[in-house]
Amino acid sequence: MAVSIEQEKGADELLGQVVGGFDGRLLSLEGVGVSGGSGVELGGERKERDEEEGGVEKLIDRAINAAIVLAAGTFAISKLLTIDSDYWHGWTLYEILRYAPQHNWIAYEEALKTNPVFAKMVISGVVYSIGDWIAQCFEGKPLFDFDRTRMFRSGLVGFTLHGSLSHYYYQFCEELFPFRDWWVVPAKVAFDQTAWSAVWNSIYYTVLGFLRLESPISIFTELKATFWPMLTAGWKLWPFAHLITYGVIPVEQRLLWVDCVELIWVTILSTYSNEKSEARIAEAPSAVTPSTTMKF
Repeated sequence: MAVSIEQEKGADELLGQVVGGFDGRLLSLEGVGVSGGSGVELGGERKERDEEEGGVEKLIDRAINAAIVLAAGTFAISKLLTIDSDYWHGWTLYEILRYAPQHNWIAYEEALKTNPVFAKMVISGVVYSIGDWIAQCFEGKPLFDFDRTRMFRSGLVGFTLHGSLSHYYYQFCEELFPFRDWWVVPAKVAFDQTAWSAVWNSIYYTVLGFLRLESPISIFTELKATFWPMLTAGWKLWPFAHLITYGVIPVEQRLLWVDCVELIWVTILSTYSNEKSEARIAEAPSAVTPSTTMKF
């Protein structure tokens, strides 16, 4: 009898252990279920938070871009309209608007006499910045969603290199062709669209590549791929513009005329350069993947 009671107790204990084990497993499974659900919820919350932060950052970025555009535009317009502010006493609004273009032109000519290189550097810097902004808009970006760094790079190249180099180039071109015969203008256009265009396009792409922190090999590869297409693309626009440049415009005024046409050309040049760069960056992972797979 005692043995049977002990057996029953042992059976009860064994049953309790088994049931307890199952309960523990169930509890552990339930814990896993709860933990998994919490992970999904946390992941969703994190994703929403990241999206909200990204939206806020994008809004701030747009606000900064809008502030830059409005500040630059306001400054430029105010400087142009207040050229005669010292003589406004008794002037009507009509008189202010009437004489502003003429007196701004006189001020520009005086700047060309006193500091021609710096004046042309400023003009080229502004034109190259605006040209890149236009290029980004043509690429589909909203008006205030432009890449400030990219626009700054293009403007920096225009300011530091294009204005100064163009100043000395046009003087060199006049010394190279000092004649007044009918063939001089076509000769200058041909020289401009071969030697000078080749040099400047190479400088532009190389400097932009270094400003993008690209490797010399990558820059050389891009330059090699784009050199001839961009040189021939320029022949669709510049020969006609340069008939006016070398046939009508005085030497000191040529860069201003060229920079006006440059607004179209820089848009093409900047778009082409950045498309090649972005395409190369997009192709880089696919080029790396096979070698990575081989290692495994």
